Amino acid sequence: MKKAMLVVAVALMSALQMSAQVKVADKELVGTWIMESMQWEGEKKTICGKESGYTQFKFYGANGEYACAEIALTKDGKVVVMPHEYGTYTFKDGWYSEMGREKIKDAIVWIDKTTTKGTWMKRHDIWKKKTLPEKVVRYIVDCCKAKNVPADVQQSIKQTMFK
Repeated sequence: MKKAMLVVAVALMSALQMSAQVKVADKELVGTWIMESMQWEGEKKTICGKESGYTQFKFYGANGEYACAEIALTKDGKVVVMPHEYGTYTFKDGWYSEMGREKIKDAIVWIDKTTTKGTWMKRHDIWKKKTLPEKVVRYIVDCCKAKNVPADVQQSIKQTMFK
């Protein structure tokens, strides 16, 4: 009898755990994502958006294109786009990498088809997939691209400004 109850309990726990796991295809990452909240370990959670005047933007293209920027509102209501990086990403079977860095398992964990959570350098983030106007997406992605100074321009700056 004890054995039978143990088997039933294990089966029930297994079934509950399986139903709690969300299965979403890797390709669902493609699109635009906006940070909903972030929380550094040991600190208070920051809710992003209108109240805080701060959020982050990530773009994942179907071809592996990746862009990341911080977006802030100034006190006078103007939007400031602060490009963080532009390059490539990979995401397959739960393994994620951006900008050629080491792949991390579970850096992106699906909550549902339009919400992910993850941890980056002891910061816990929640991201929401958002459909934004193409003009906005292209502008922010182009800002991120412009952050990458071409090699010949870098060399010229070094020779003329840092000699």
